[in-house]
Amino acid sequence: MNIRNRVEKLRELMQENQMDAYIIPSFDAHQSEYIAEHWKCREWISGFTGSAGTVVITLNDAGLWTDGRYYIQAEKQLEDSGIRLFRMVDPGVPFYSEWLADVLNEGSVVGFDGNVFSIDMVKKMEEDLKAKGIVLKMNQDLIGDLWEDRPDIPKGSIFAHDVNYAGKSRLEKLNEVRAEMKNKGANYYILTSLDDIAWLLNIRGNDVPNNPVAIANVIVAEHKCYLFIDSCKVPALVKSELEAEGIEVRENDEIQTFLENLSHEDVVILDPNKTNIRLFNAINNKTKKIESPNITTHLKAIKNDVEIKNLKWCEIKDGLAMVKFIKWLKHFVDKEEITEITAEEKLEDFRSEQEGFVGPSFDTIAGYKEHAAMMHYKANQQSQHTLNNEGLFLIDSGGQYYDGTTDITRTIVLGKLTEEQKRDFTLVLKGFIALSSVKYLYGATGSNLDVLARQPIWQYGLDYKCGTGHGVGFFLNVHEGPQSIRNTNHVTLEKGMIVTNEPGIYLEGKYGIRIENMMLVVEDEKTEFGQFMKFEAVTYCPIDLAGINKDMLTESEKQWLNNYHQEVYTKLVPYLNEEERAWLKEETREI
Repeated sequence: MNIRNRVEKLRELMQENQMDAYIIPSFDAHQSEYIAEHWKCREWISGFTGSAGTVVITLNDAGLWTDGRYYIQAEKQLEDSGIRLFRMVDPGVPFYSEWLADVLNEGSVVGFDGNVFSIDMVKKMEEDLKAKGIVLKMNQDLIGDLWEDRPDIPKGSIFAHDVNYAGKSRLEKLNEVRAEMKNKGANYYILTSLDDIAWLLNIRGNDVPNNPVAIANVIVAEHKCYLFIDSCKVPALVKSELEAEGIEVRENDEIQTFLENLSHEDVVILDPNKTNIRLFNAINNKTKKIESPNITTHLKAIKNDVEIKNLKWCEIKDGLAMVKFIKWLKHFVDKEEITEITAEEKLEDFRSEQEGFVGPSFDTIAGYKEHAAMMHYKANQQSQHTLNNEGLFLIDSGGQYYDGTTDITRTIVLGKLTEEQKRDFTLVLKGFIALSSVKYLYGATGSNLDVLARQPIWQYGLDYKCGTGHGVGFFLNVHEGPQSIRNTNHVTLEKGMIVTNEPGIYLEGKYGIRIENMMLVVEDEKTEFGQFMKFEAVTYCPIDLAGINKDMLTESEKQWLNNYHQEVYTKLVPYLNEEERAWLKEETREI
């Protein structure tokens, strides 16, 4: 069944169910960014494979709303589908519920599966649609009715994540959560986001590709904790370990009944941005509800000393894999056939040689020439380029290790560059250095600092349509909040937080350039004006000197790069052989 046929079949079902529109988001029942195959309904109905986007089907029109990371990709994938692209961050483009309010008649019915819509999303829709008296019908999964060979919900086993890696026991974490519950006056806390559950209970799973999480829900009570999960996923040893610490394992589908049985004396705290509307509606009407961001999100964002120590060692291992890969690539690019896919596979081979490697932390973006202009390009057998000794090759990749999660991008010079390519490479580097080297007063947020990375790029009338950086989990999701470096993020950057630094330039049909490190937020000096903060780079890998126009760098920028390269060399050289050391010494030479 092609995309047009699927959309028509959906319209037939909509008419049978008296619906004038149907909405299909990217999420699972836990509002995850990365999801198991079972929940890829938006991809199934549209053919668009990006990680973010919402499809809206009416009886005579259809649209996909996605952000700037995916514009180029979406245009290509939506061709001949009958689904229009709405560039959702562009000026004047309406939000999908605003668009529905405009195109639907009064009293129309909009349907969706309430399991995959958060409370906040539904509130936004209600607000946008109320003027026209448009009704929401949130209890039907029409895609599930159509998708005949839909994959099952995963049932992978969970495993314990040792406290030697995690740095805090389950009990310590639960006590921190309970203290915050008490402060807010709640005796129950509903936790549905998968990475928060994994962090809180020191468990990991393999239900979502690249993300070591398990499909589950949690309710924390004053003296007990309930883990709602398919029992077949919990090995006997893990179950006894959890129960010994007051964590009761129940079947996942029992959570509805649990919520219905809460009393009028109970007070529940939940995150309206993460909790789905079906669970919210299951809570006893008489039970008081407090809506607040997840308690665990802030706690897990600030890495403890054990996590930081582990992560730094993890980053050395990841840097070794990257150095071996870049050396191999530069040596063999004109000697044997290397494609985007074989390059990606070779890097994973180098990572897999490192102790504690579990798998990639996201699908590698390996883009040569114009493919790199698509921020989230994924090579396949039909699309892939063969690399040769000219131009730029961008590789954005990361690893999941028991002792950390990594995310790194390097744009590698494979041969002769144009002056424009060198200029743009250097502009990206200047933005990267500006953010890497900033000293700022405590209280600053990602919205305050984002401009630093963009300023050199803006000077040439260029920009990149995404944030500059994001938080990273610890052997968890590669994208982790609440902090990020973007102009809309107002979360204070705290000591112990991790953020990426990844400015770029993407010219459609030509090339893409990105340089990315992970950075740790640390304290600098304290004066009568307050506590100053700075970033410490924890990614150790050379930046390709062959891409730089040295005349465009200031002396302080050169100094920063020389110091960074000296640190890379010092950290990695003890673990390299003689040939690799000589290569790395040349790649980290002073400029």
